[in-house]
Amino acid sequence: MLPALQLKPGTGPRSLQGHPWAYASDVRELLPAKINGQAVELKDTRGRSLGAGLYNGQSQIVWRRFSREAKPFDHAFISHAIPAAIARREPRAFRRLVWSEADALPGLVIDQFDDVLVVQLLTLGMDARREDIESVLEECLSPREIIYRNDAPTRQHEGLIMKVSSRSGESFPAQWFTIDGVEYFLDLYEGQKTGFYLDQRSEHLRVAAMAQGRRVLDAFCNQGAFGLQCARAGAASVLAVDISQDCVKATKTNAGRNHLTVEAHQANMFDWFTENRKETFDLIILDPPSFARNKRAVDGALRGYKELNLRALRLLAPGGVLATYSCSQNVTLADFMAVAQHAASDARRDVRLIEITGQPVDHPALLNMPESYYLKGMILEAR
Repeated sequence: MLPALQLKPGTGPRSLQGHPWAYASDVRELLPAKINGQAVELKDTRGRSLGAGLYNGQSQIVWRRFSREAKPFDHAFISHAIPAAIARREPRAFRRLVWSEADALPGLVIDQFDDVLVVQLLTLGMDARREDIESVLEECLSPREIIYRNDAPTRQHEGLIMKVSSRSGESFPAQWFTIDGVEYFLDLYEGQKTGFYLDQRSEHLRVAAMAQGRRVLDAFCNQGAFGLQCARAGAASVLAVDISQDCVKATKTNAGRNHLTVEAHQANMFDWFTENRKETFDLIILDPPSFARNKRAVDGALRGYKELNLRALRLLAPGGVLATYSCSQNVTLADFMAVAQHAASDARRDVRLIEITGQPVDHPALLNMPESYYLKGMILEAR
C-alpha cells in the first residue's frame, strides 16, 4: 500500500481533470522527508484515487503521476514502460526514446544518437532508479555508451546536484554523426541539452524542400542544421547567424565537412536585423531559444517574437517564405499566431499561412498537460 497525499478543499480543477502534477499548494499537508523520491498515491477531497506519482516535498511540484493506478514505481514498472515508449517510436537511429510525462516516466528524457544514448534524470524519484533504467536500456538496445546529462538547472529544484557522467565512467569525446544525410560534429557530453535538437529534424527537411534557388537566412543557427539542409537542397546562398561563437564555429566546421557553402556570422540577431535593413532574402528561418522560461516572462517574450517576425518580414522578397518557431512552453500557439498577425500588419504585408507545425511524433504532447506542448511554428508566405 502506497503512502497517500490528499488534495485540499478548494483546489483548482487541474489535477481533477487529469493533469499529471500536483503542487505543494494543492495538498492538505506534505509527507515526511523520508518519502521523497518514492511512489505516492494522490486522492481527491473525497478520498478517491487519482493515481500514483513520484513524490518530492522539496519541489514546488510535489507529485508527478506515472500511473492512473496505485502501483509501485519499481523495476517491473520501468521494465515495461521504457520498452513501451521505444515501441511507440519509428525505428530510427536518431530519435527521442522517452519524453517524461508523455511516456509515463516523469523526469526521464532519453535521446538516441545511433548506438549512444543520452539520458536526463530530472526528478529525485527517477534519479533514484538510475540502475534500473540503465539495466533496461542495456537489455533493450545494448548501447555502446550511456551518457547522463544531469546538468539541467531543473534538477536543483528537486534537491539534486548537477553533474555529467557516463556508464563507463569516462568522458565521451565529440565525434561525427550523420543525421538525415548531413554530418555533424556533436559533443554529446558537454554540448547544449543532449547534443542536438532532434525535435526539429522534420522541420529541417520541410524547410529545405523550399530552398532550391533561394537566398536563405538561417537566424539563431545553432549548429547550422537548417542552413546546411537548405544548402544541400540547392539554395542559391545561405547565411547563418548566431550570437554564440561556438555555434558559428560548429556551423563552419559542419559545412566544410559536408562540402556545403554556408556563410556563418556571429551577431546578436536583433542587432543584425537593425544593421542589415537593406538585405533581401527569399527564405528566412527564425528558430530562437526559449524567450519565456516562466509565466512572468511571457509578455517580454511576445514582444521579442513580434519584433523578430516584423524585421524578418521586412527583409523578405515578394513571394518569400518565413519559417518561424517558438520553443517557449509558456507561449501558446494562439499567442504566437497573434504575434505573427501583428507583425504582418506592421510590415504592411499580405501574409499567407502555409502550414502550422508542432512537435514530431517522438516528442508527444499530453492533451491534458499544456506544459508538454512546447514547440510550435508556422510556415508563412509574404506577398
